[in-house]
Amino acid sequence: MLRRLYDWVLSWAKTPYGSWALFLLAFSESSFFPIPPDVLLIALAVAIPKKSFKYALICSFGSVLGGCFGYLIGWKFMALIGNHIVELYGLAPKVEYIEILYNKYDAWAVGIAGFTPIPYKVFTISAGVFQINFLVFVIASFVSRSARFFLVGGLIFTFGPQIQSFIDKYFNILATAFTVLLVTGFIIIKYLL
Repeated sequence: MLRRLYDWVLSWAKTPYGSWALFLLAFSESSFFPIPPDVLLIALAVAIPKKSFKYALICSFGSVLGGCFGYLIGWKFMALIGNHIVELYGLAPKVEYIEILYNKYDAWAVGIAGFTPIPYKVFTISAGVFQINFLVFVIASFVSRSARFFLVGGLIFTFGPQIQSFIDKYFNILATAFTVLLVTGFIIIKYLL
């Protein structure tokens, strides 16, 4: 079933509604949908590399707005909707761990989750449950989600369609390496200032 869903998402790249589908996919993935928007972002950007940054921007805005919707689910509708979404993905035990991360790292937890392959929807819903500062949540989401999508868009813009197989194969490693560099940079800044 997941493969059919994946193929269905990719099919939108061949339609004139690809940008709208990308926005809606990014929105829904941030709060409840299982397929990450990177799949459609890569397909659209490979089809027209000169529009890679436009697609990354669409994906970023859709994802951040979807993250705000996830926050709303956690804040106001956890018992009604949020628990079902978290349980659907088998991530209920992770919510307690995420609370510890929020208490310790606040926006850093959102930023790291927004960039890495960690299911972002669990963090957006949890952010609402634990009522972390909404402005901090939005800023951290925008920075991390934009970094993720613009990295993909930038690679395709620079290297063209041949980079698609490399991104597909090594995305998790690339995301982890970037996160380590990002965190290391902030630690260095913290101790230098």
